Amino acid sequence: MNLLLISRDFCYTDTCLIKSPGRIEVSAWRGNVQGEIMLGIIYLLLAGMLGCEASKMLTGEGRSVSGINRIWLILPASFGVGTLLLTWMVYIISWFFSVVGKVENPLLYGNIIGMTGVAVIMILLSVQKYRKQGSYRIWNIDKTQDKRRLKKEILLFGLLTVFITYMMFYVFYIKDGILYSGLTVYGDYAPHTAMMRSFSAGNNFPTQYPHYGGADVKYHFMFQFLTGNLEYLGMRMDFAYNIVSTLSLVGFLMLLYQLALRITGKMCCGVLALFLFFFRSGMAFFRFAWEHIQAGNLVETLEENTSFIGYTVNENWGLWNFNVYLNQRHLAFGLLMVTLALYLFMDWLEAGTAHEEKGILWTKNRIFSKEGWKSRNLDQALLMGMFLGLCAFWNGAAVIGGLLILCGFAIFSDGKVDYAVMAGVSIFFSWLQSKIFIVGSAMSPQIYLGFLAEDKTVPGIVKYLFWMSGVFFLGLVLMVWFMRRRERAILVSFLFPAIFAFVLLMTPDINVNHKYIMISYAFLTIFWAWAVCSLWKGRNGQSGIQKTMGKILAIVLVISLSVTGIYDFVVIIKGNGPGRRVTVNMNSELTQWLEENLEKNDLLLTPEYSMNEVTMSGAMLYCGWPYYAWSAGYDTNYRAAQAVTIYTTSDSGTLKKTVQQEKITYILFEEGSEFEQQECHEETIAAAYEKVYETQDGRIRIYKTND
Repeated sequence: MNLLLISRDFCYTDTCLIKSPGRIEVSAWRGNVQGEIMLGIIYLLLAGMLGCEASKMLTGEGRSVSGINRIWLILPASFGVGTLLLTWMVYIISWFFSVVGKVENPLLYGNIIGMTGVAVIMILLSVQKYRKQGSYRIWNIDKTQDKRRLKKEILLFGLLTVFITYMMFYVFYIKDGILYSGLTVYGDYAPHTAMMRSFSAGNNFPTQYPHYGGADVKYHFMFQFLTGNLEYLGMRMDFAYNIVSTLSLVGFLMLLYQLALRITGKMCCGVLALFLFFFRSGMAFFRFAWEHIQAGNLVETLEENTSFIGYTVNENWGLWNFNVYLNQRHLAFGLLMVTLALYLFMDWLEAGTAHEEKGILWTKNRIFSKEGWKSRNLDQALLMGMFLGLCAFWNGAAVIGGLLILCGFAIFSDGKVDYAVMAGVSIFFSWLQSKIFIVGSAMSPQIYLGFLAEDKTVPGIVKYLFWMSGVFFLGLVLMVWFMRRRERAILVSFLFPAIFAFVLLMTPDINVNHKYIMISYAFLTIFWAWAVCSLWKGRNGQSGIQKTMGKILAIVLVISLSVTGIYDFVVIIKGNGPGRRVTVNMNSELTQWLEENLEKNDLLLTPEYSMNEVTMSGAMLYCGWPYYAWSAGYDTNYRAAQAVTIYTTSDSGTLKKTVQQEKITYILFEEGSEFEQQECHEETIAAAYEKVYETQDGRIRIYKTND
């Protein structure tokens, strides 16, 4: 199933190096912030309005859960569903005009037709509803169930939005024409920004992967298409990327809070779950602190350190902290749609776990009874399956993780036919996209037990989990035995993505399985929040000493579940601050020249570039930084070998034969550059081809290989 091929992501922190033309400066300035940005705002508003109408078919306009303020369900559902539908509409129309119509500017037609179409639909719907009801509202805030809680929630999500917006701009922003990208995140931004610019500055239809141009696209790219399209509409790149990222993450957290509130019935559990989400912890800080206490330099080390700490494999990459959501922006959008599906299918699970039968009889009836399989809401299942399937090229890992959790739900639920229909539709849409975008398969799924644990035995995996996550996962395994049927079913289902990460290898890089563990972690915070809140409140009939001990234990739990994450957050702040940022000149003459002179089918050979003024042009690189393409499933070894041949050969015949065979149309040479640790030479290239561009400082020269 090709859905699986898009479940990987890129490198972290300093695992990728930047090799760029000179001082890597980046900058993309599309339109002015006050004028043309409005087209992007209108796009998002239209998406939200469309999504509000479409999501009503999912959530049920009049259906509510006691004590739940529906606005925090409607808002993220509207953004997620509407953005999904409008963006796919614009992409498909643009693809048609580019591939079939052969126009040079397909996004113009895609946006005009898509946005106008949505506007017309909304006008017709509003007129229809006004005639029928005498008024028209996008959503009805009067349906909130707890207005006192609503005021607190407005404050909560207001502060959360400010905080997340600040963090998004802190690690990625443009000032005075220079793009600043924090050191803990820029590795992932390199392929993402290249993909954005391939749409905003180019014509990437049919879509290719900029770091492995001239081939199919094996990476989920629709989030990057959205941000690139917003830049095309006039939003500056940092505004486009950060606004959509903020809306995605805040929307996901709204739904996570709603899910926590529905499961526990307590607002404090929802708030604490969000806190634990941001500050995932393990044993790293405790070990780190003990070592430096013994060395007598704890305070100095805490003040000076700018690197993530960790004692398990690659933990110091930032695999387990909030940094993940800063560099993998599209993950939050995928989780928003997944959480919406989980919230809706809670109806099915609650129906299944509410039966009075016990033990084996209850299990038997869930599997063999008519009620266990009879459809409860087929229309809703069909729609949710379609929306999840359409997310496959937004974030494949989120879709896989969501389907795994829903599979767990199905085991304990009534209405299993609906689950089967939802999964079937989702897989079909994922498969369809894979067949359209991908030649062959980027994946070779295989059994791989133990994930990153050095000792693959059961005791070794348990030890790894302890050092990586402390009591989080191991404690939940024990906690499940003391829960009621409903809560036990939910908790076990939330564990499925983490189990998946320790069993299957989907990509060449096992590290990318960390996303499945993080997906499980995000939802399982609900149960630890519940445990802490229960300990703090205590039970009726407890003595004063017992209640005091409960509060102490609650404090200890919160500290153990968050202290490493809090320290990692401090590292994020310090590691992306002044002097710790990669810069790229967005007003580069080189970028401008490439934008103006390279056509959509041109293929540019460069040194192993990561994020620089070349990638900001939207050009298709023959072989950019190899890790980005290798981990996505491309054969980078072959292209790297060909690139070395071109850059090092002294035989003009070999040069021309290789260039023609690989369909390379331009060769970029940079003074002092290397490819695969071999020095690049220019003499043979200069003798064989015409030089068409040279930077003012003479550092970079570009040769055209055909007339």
